[in-house]
Amino acid sequence: MSRSIDYFFSVVSPWAFIGHAAFMAVAQRHGVAVRYHPVQLGGLFAQTGGLPLPKRHPARQHYRLVELQRWRAARGLDLHLHPAHWPFDGALADRLVLAAAAEGHDADPLVRRLTSGVWQRQEDMADPAQLAAVLAELGLPAVLLEAAGSEAVGALYEANRQRAVEADVFGSPAYVLDGEVFWGQDRIDLLDAALSSGRAPFTPEG
Repeated sequence: MSRSIDYFFSVVSPWAFIGHAAFMAVAQRHGVAVRYHPVQLGGLFAQTGGLPLPKRHPARQHYRLVELQRWRAARGLDLHLHPAHWPFDGALADRLVLAAAAEGHDADPLVRRLTSGVWQRQEDMADPAQLAAVLAELGLPAVLLEAAGSEAVGALYEANRQRAVEADVFGSPAYVLDGEVFWGQDRIDLLDAALSSGRAPFTPEG
């Protein structure tokens, strides 16, 4: 039976951008399916005890900037620490990924392009016109943008937040394999090892 990984993330997350290519390479190498679950991080943080960046202690904010530089170098990425249009409301961009996946499109190129737009190209990914341009660039149907704004996709987006909470996910990115949560792009090597070994999932009960 083929295995799958539930992928919880948001386009607004720099860590999702930093880890996406490495994560997809692991998934492809092991032949596992990826199920995309874009999630609204503000609501997820509120429900699971996290704090939005401006409310974190300065020490945590400073460390985040150092870690971004470390991982930018480690992954060999061009990444702006303070993108021109960040922070922003990523709901429409997240929902665009959700709409594309729901219509059977491969969401990988779209996630790569949207996150690159935020963290490398400094584009405004809250702007519907910019999102429409991304769809055209990727050869995806323009109607996906309308679908992203629909009540149906909005309900799916909200359901993803509850799905995340039920899966013990509290941040982005999180990769859930057989119920075991690997939180953060710095856990991709551990995810790779779990897939390679075929071990049973670790659980909170030990």
